Amino acid sequence: MRQVILDTETTGLNPATGDRIIEIGCVEMVGRRLTDRTFHYYINPERDIDAGAFAVHGLSREFLSDKPIFANIVEQLIEFVDGAEIVIHNAAFDLGFLDNEFALLKRPPFRNLASKVTDTLLDARQMFPGKRNSLDALCERFSISNKHRTLHGALLDAQLLAEVYVAMTRGQEDLSIDLIDYTVGVDASGHTKALPGNLKVFAASNEDLAQHEIILNEIAKESKKDPVWSPLSTAS
Repeated sequence: MRQVILDTETTGLNPATGDRIIEIGCVEMVGRRLTDRTFHYYINPERDIDAGAFAVHGLSREFLSDKPIFANIVEQLIEFVDGAEIVIHNAAFDLGFLDNEFALLKRPPFRNLASKVTDTLLDARQMFPGKRNSLDALCERFSISNKHRTLHGALLDAQLLAEVYVAMTRGQEDLSIDLIDYTVGVDASGHTKALPGNLKVFAASNEDLAQHEIILNEIAKESKKDPVWSPLSTAS
């Protein structure tokens, strides 16, 4: 499965009153793993930036004055996104702006390019009702470092959201001992089945072991229980 994690920055909050996209950032995941493909542009909105928006992303009209307009990057965006599942935090906001940019160019809505749209904000509200579910809050909840995020930036936020999405959709977060099926590998008479003689055993790499340790720590944190795999304490 190919997924594109996307984020935008804008001149303000409402495309209906003339606000425009000024930055777009995308990262690609295939099989739930990031590839080395990214899409990132600063965009000249040909208008002023609202003070409130500038305080969030720090992008000024002067900085954006020599950047391409949206029409000049739209074909590359279409090529990058077309046919993928698109993952966005607060999708209604970004899709509203993207659809508006496409409408200004007399093109079909941007969202039509996606095979599916996943809104991680809506998913987080279902998973954690009544809690803060901003990108920063989710990074903290899943122990994802965002110390370098002093201002919002589309590419950085897309990279962080990719990590958050994987953590949110990992599935099982509790390795309770009573979930083990003890009948696996046992025949009808109760005897252990012999393993095939040609069974291949693949040893985990150091990188695999390090990633496994990270996942175990995250599961332990989320389950809020003593992990069943931790060393048992011995009485003195």
